[in-house]
Amino acid sequence: MTEMEGNLQNVRLWGTWLLLPPFPTGWRATGLLRAVPPATAPSGTASLSPQRRQPPAAGEVLPGAAAGLREGGGHSPATALRERGGGRRGCPQPTPRGPGGRSGLAGCFRPVSADAAAAAALGVGEPAKGEANMRSASEEPVPLHEEFIYCCGAATHVLKCGPWKDLSKDESKNLPRLLFMIIPGNPGLAGYYRTFIQALYCGLNQQYPVWVVSHAGHCKPPSGMEMIEDTDIKELEDVFGLNGQVEHKLNFLKKNVSKDIKLVLIAHSIGCYITLEMMKRASELQVLRSVLLFPTIERMAQSPQGKLMTPLLCKLRYVLYMPVYLLSFLPEGVKASLVRFALRGMKTCDESSITTSVNLFSVDCIANILYMASQEMLKVVERDSTTIKQNLKKLIFYYGTGDSWCPQHYYDEIKMDFPDGDIRLCEKGLRHAFVLDASKEMAAMITDWLQDDLTKL
Repeated sequence: MTEMEGNLQNVRLWGTWLLLPPFPTGWRATGLLRAVPPATAPSGTASLSPQRRQPPAAGEVLPGAAAGLREGGGHSPATALRERGGGRRGCPQPTPRGPGGRSGLAGCFRPVSADAAAAAALGVGEPAKGEANMRSASEEPVPLHEEFIYCCGAATHVLKCGPWKDLSKDESKNLPRLLFMIIPGNPGLAGYYRTFIQALYCGLNQQYPVWVVSHAGHCKPPSGMEMIEDTDIKELEDVFGLNGQVEHKLNFLKKNVSKDIKLVLIAHSIGCYITLEMMKRASELQVLRSVLLFPTIERMAQSPQGKLMTPLLCKLRYVLYMPVYLLSFLPEGVKASLVRFALRGMKTCDESSITTSVNLFSVDCIANILYMASQEMLKVVERDSTTIKQNLKKLIFYYGTGDSWCPQHYYDEIKMDFPDGDIRLCEKGLRHAFVLDASKEMAAMITDWLQDDLTKL
């Protein structure tokens, strides 16, 4: 086997992991990332005029792309990199240490061109079934804003659909009554959900903001930013682990969303476990609904995919770092071609997913993803029936028929235990990693499910 053939096999294997629910750890850093303002921009923000931006070349990765895989067991990836003299995870090109002794990391807020967002994220072509009630992106541009921040000391990628950029000001009279917040699976890269949140925002008639928050360390912030210390939220001891990811989301809401705004939490895969934990730990959250898609909330290591991946994630994950490191030196266009090759079996594949997947060639992202994934195998064991019972009227479960992470007999059992619950089985043959090719279809279904709740607001 030639070296190139071996590399292609590695990449193809990663392609099969993209939609595994979980992944791990990275270096800590603190502070809120803000863009360095250009000469003409107001202080604290950086704006890129859509008219001035040139369209990206084929295979080019935009600065906001992020990615990851899984990791587990033993020392955390952060410890592993410290042992070999590495820097903080998820922090490209640290700036010189400031007065506080911490390395700085550039952060940015980048409004994205509505036309570019519609073309790149929503795509061109005929709408999927069930989307007749959605507004076409060509009819009305979708405002999309992109931010990189530090939350609990970890680099975090946030995508925001809608004109609302700040929901933390309680005194504002223009705050929406409701926020749709996406809790991703693993890899927890916000870019995978770009098309999904835009389609959902359009399906909601652009009346409510739709945000997706990456998992801590599951992103690759663009270089050339300066870090502003964020002293409001303390660093967590293990923010990249499963428990840390729960606290990461709660702290994000506390810092960035007014307590008066109601929430619709839409969770995917391991994000469903995180969402149930959030509802358990913070009962004061005004959760109107929680939609749990392909929920990995129990017996992950015993699932068909879990039996295959547990030994790799918990014992052999460090072996994966070297091939990822070597492949990271490939040109961006070659990386994109390898991702397309790995996903070639799909009839259609979301272009934003391909762009985001290129960042899986980052060792830092892979390490954080794998570490979180290894903890999922060890900690997601028993279903939290108590929390489910207490919040049953707020929950919608959606299981797949051929899901190797949460097989159908998990659906049968929870349906038997909670006969009055809103527990659904997919009849459309959607894959666990629906974000690769069925984001619009899923958004249309969720919009339909929530119509009654929205009319009562």
